[in-house]
Amino acid sequence: MFSIFKQKKTFLKDLTDGFTDIHSHILFGIDDGAKTPEESEFLMKSFTELGFKSIITTPHTIKDVWNNTSQTITSKHSQVQELFPELSHSLNLRVASEYLMDDAFARLFESEKLLTLKDNYVLVEMSYLNAPLQLYDIIFDLQVAGYKPVLAHPERYLFYHRNFSEYKRLKNSGCLFQINLLSTVGYYGENVTKATDRLLVEGLVDFAGSDAHHLQHINSFGKELKIKNTDALKEVIKNNDFFNV
Repeated sequence: MFSIFKQKKTFLKDLTDGFTDIHSHILFGIDDGAKTPEESEFLMKSFTELGFKSIITTPHTIKDVWNNTSQTITSKHSQVQELFPELSHSLNLRVASEYLMDDAFARLFESEKLLTLKDNYVLVEMSYLNAPLQLYDIIFDLQVAGYKPVLAHPERYLFYHRNFSEYKRLKNSGCLFQINLLSTVGYYGENVTKATDRLLVEGLVDFAGSDAHHLQHINSFGKELKIKNTDALKEVIKNNDFFNV
């Protein structure tokens, strides 16, 4: 006998009320995120409508691609605050950076202070093609320098999908994991969504981020969740409250 009642669907936007976002690309003209002041404004307005409580935006720092520095990032942050004071205030707009782990990064954190999410928590990423050969040396040296690495979107590194034990090795090496909310609705494809679900099931995820760059990302918040482990996702979203100030 079939039930006449259908299970209520859960949409990503249903989970974002009061969310503290620790990964986005709001600052215009500084990386592959917002290109214009109007796009920065659009993203902030969209986050407000989605119920976001606070935002730490994280422009890329990648040598010879996005040659950002602490000075260029904080300067652009100040400019956005001046252009959109009400939105910046209501979202408690703060700034850090998303650093690509490579040789240049290893030299950078040895010579100057990084822009962190909070205290010594620093957002890092790696190439989507392959992990750097010196990955674990970088992670070790980063911690020796006093930082706690938060690895951005581990579910998107396809080279780990068939070698899932590497995720646990990364965790054991001291990495915290930040999944993209867009991964939970299939934005990056089925394989990434499955990896996200497995990371959640195995309790490997610490935080979440929007990683929003543009309109298409914002529109995806209206999609239905495709992961099964929604309770774990809700707990991860709550963990982001750690970054409130």
